[in-house]
Amino acid sequence: MRTFSTMALTSAVAASMLLASSTVVSAQSRTIEGNSVTMTVTIEAIEQSTRTLTVKDKDGIYETIVAPPEMKRFSELKVGDQITARYYDNVVVRLKRPNEPAVDVDSAALTRSKGTPGGTAATQRTITVTVTAMDPKTETVTVTGPNGYKYSRRVVDKKAFATLKVGDRLDMTWTDALLISVDPPKK
Repeated sequence: MRTFSTMALTSAVAASMLLASSTVVSAQSRTIEGNSVTMTVTIEAIEQSTRTLTVKDKDGIYETIVAPPEMKRFSELKVGDQITARYYDNVVVRLKRPNEPAVDVDSAALTRSKGTPGGTAATQRTITVTVTAMDPKTETVTVTGPNGYKYSRRVVDKKAFATLKVGDRLDMTWTDALLISVDPPKK
């Protein structure tokens, strides 16, 4: 079983687009801070012919990672370099006005750094959902969106929960970003 660190680093090396969510529903427009994870590993060995890196984390745990062909600057990596992956996400929830059109939009961007190998991968998705159920005892809201998407979550903000009602439409925008940097060893 791969650890979260291994999965995060594998995604980083591959510059994958990640989509995960951590949401709370509220009225009007509100940003809900999500996860933020930073991980740094040191390159211990490189096998150019198989595009394989052996890396070690701060706890001394070794992992082997195969870099995909899309990673164009693989040959610039050196033993001792430190790879840092920073992942974060957040969600913005907005109460829609009556008769405002529904949205279901995906976008993604990938930028490469100019100096050392690295870059940023980001995704954003906005969908319109409808509040289909509310449980005042647990302060939980259930929403339904495109393609039968259903999601239930406890609303932390009691005032926001009090303003919602079944039938309200919300726009939910998820943003995820993965930033990768490679630094030479510290002397």
